[in-house]
Amino acid sequence: MRETHRTDSPAEPRRPHRPVPCRPADARRTVRRVVAERCRTRAIPCDDDALDDVLLVTSELATNAILHGGGITGFDVDVDSAGVSVSVSDRSDDVPVVEAPVDERGRNRLGGRGWPIVCLLARDVSVAGLPRGGKRITAVVPLPRER
Repeated sequence: MRETHRTDSPAEPRRPHRPVPCRPADARRTVRRVVAERCRTRAIPCDDDALDDVLLVTSELATNAILHGGGITGFDVDVDSAGVSVSVSDRSDDVPVVEAPVDERGRNRLGGRGWPIVCLLARDVSVAGLPRGGKRITAVVPLPRER
């Protein structure tokens, strides 16, 4: 069984009682609450390291949506025994890319590490276009199996 906590973008049906987070901190707070509730009520194993990974992925997806995607337009958190799925929608149709850590002059670039972090920590990452424009990025961060 999968538990879903969802906020929707204007390009999707809107649920007025769940506002879309506008800051990475808001998104992390939502994920922390949802994961804690699910681990407590369903006896899903959740350790601090797994939660840290989910929160880092959440921060990176939310930050990228704000910096490169025109803002967060939708946010979902799904939790099941296999992991935590975090989806962030934004206004841009552009797919994330990995840039070299140095520019053509050999200078270190600021930023550019978020997408590789997401891809490293998540088991599955998908990018899907939205019907009215923009995209939804979903990353599934695994939770540890019971020992």
